[in-house]
Amino acid sequence: MRGAIEFRDISKIYDASVALAKFSHTFDAGRVHALMGKNGSGKSTAIKILAGAVQPTLGTLFVNGERAAFATPSDASAAGIVTVHQELSLVASLSVGENIFLGRLPKRGILVDWAKLHRDAAALLAEMKIEIDTRRPVSTLSLGQQQMIEIIKAMSFQPSVLILDEPTSALATREVDRLFELVRRLRGRGVTIIYITHRMNELFEIADTCTAIRDGRYIGTVEMSNARPATIIEMIFGDVAKARRPVRPVITRDRPVLSVRGLTRQPDFVDVSFDLYPGEVLGMAGLLGAGRTETLRSIFGADPFDDGEIIFEGQSVHRPTPKSMKKLGLGYTPENRKEAGLVQSASVHDNLVLASMHRIAARGLTSREREAPFVTRQVRDLGIKISDPTLPVSMLSGGNQQKVVIGNWLNSQPKVMFFDEPSRGVDILAKQQIFEIIWRKAQVGLSSVFVSSELEELFEVCDRILVMRRGRVFCEVAPETISLAQLYHLCMEGT
Repeated sequence: MRGAIEFRDISKIYDASVALAKFSHTFDAGRVHALMGKNGSGKSTAIKILAGAVQPTLGTLFVNGERAAFATPSDASAAGIVTVHQELSLVASLSVGENIFLGRLPKRGILVDWAKLHRDAAALLAEMKIEIDTRRPVSTLSLGQQQMIEIIKAMSFQPSVLILDEPTSALATREVDRLFELVRRLRGRGVTIIYITHRMNELFEIADTCTAIRDGRYIGTVEMSNARPATIIEMIFGDVAKARRPVRPVITRDRPVLSVRGLTRQPDFVDVSFDLYPGEVLGMAGLLGAGRTETLRSIFGADPFDDGEIIFEGQSVHRPTPKSMKKLGLGYTPENRKEAGLVQSASVHDNLVLASMHRIAARGLTSREREAPFVTRQVRDLGIKISDPTLPVSMLSGGNQQKVVIGNWLNSQPKVMFFDEPSRGVDILAKQQIFEIIWRKAQVGLSSVFVSSELEELFEVCDRILVMRRGRVFCEVAPETISLAQLYHLCMEGT
């Protein structure tokens, strides 16, 4: 049947790591198939193999009953398989029509046939019942509209299979509803849709089936008409016992070092309130789009907020900026270390002193000799593997780059640190070393807010966990009183 996809005993092995192990499953044609699994489960690997971005080590892929082997995404596209990634690929300065046919602009001789381009683009939009002027710059569209244009662009290739990777992660409720209408229309035309999401409530609204992958292995598939949230959670996590955490000292909770009251910035987060105490590691759990990073950025002063109050060591902070918050004693390791946390072209030495220059060069003057003790201390204390600190930071592994980001802020002697996805993209050893740094600093009074998409990490690292949903603090839990599956259940909407 057109659009049917079959994985047969497909494995993907990286050195000694098995990302996918003998995965076998058939995705029937003309249906919406949700693919679920915690981070690292293997679902992304399976999708990359289908999309031609990764080649399997073993096993066979069948498309419409015929054996298929894709060396590139172009090969997959030629076979009728198109992916809409979570990160949009539109060019903001170009028009809607130009984006839909980017790289395939219709020509009249050697010139672009602009009339045909916009006529064809308008026909695609009309077919999907989307009313957007094709000459309108993409930069003027909402995020939801851009997501729809991304899907229309994919549909211009006339695929039989459409892969949607977290398509609603940054959308408002109304935009999600419109996106679902579009997905239903595509299903009605016979398109097979593989839908990746972490949001449980979306499954019952848009999916026909749900398939779970755990530890690289196929676990099972359920028809959504017969499924319950508890069944799907058990498929994703299995029988997970309560996590074991290292013994942590008792936190004194008489005077918070940081208080946030009613912080709001529509539509990212609403009425966020919490207290952070000396030496405490406070976790923030939530799925993509929950508002965790946006909340931290506003507290740090990187983004404005609409309403609310920030109190740092008893002092109300008006119109915070990164400079003023750093002066008060707040440090922030961002989730995207390569772009926001480091200067890749600069040396390890230079990156380790960026945040502490106000201490090193109090009168505006500095030197390598003056900076050297700050660099030496962090290289030693954090175990940064580098033969020469004057080498570019881009030469380091992901784990060592993350240590440089942390060391840079520790040199500023912060009282509070925001760790936003500090273990993303690092190996297991580096991850454990980063956690030990956080615990060690907590022992001497550093307070931390710890954000991670890996819910297991919150159990291991944090004293308390705030659960965020759709920009609001939904509840607070203690790691020792809840299981991983229960925490995941709390993070998901509609459960």
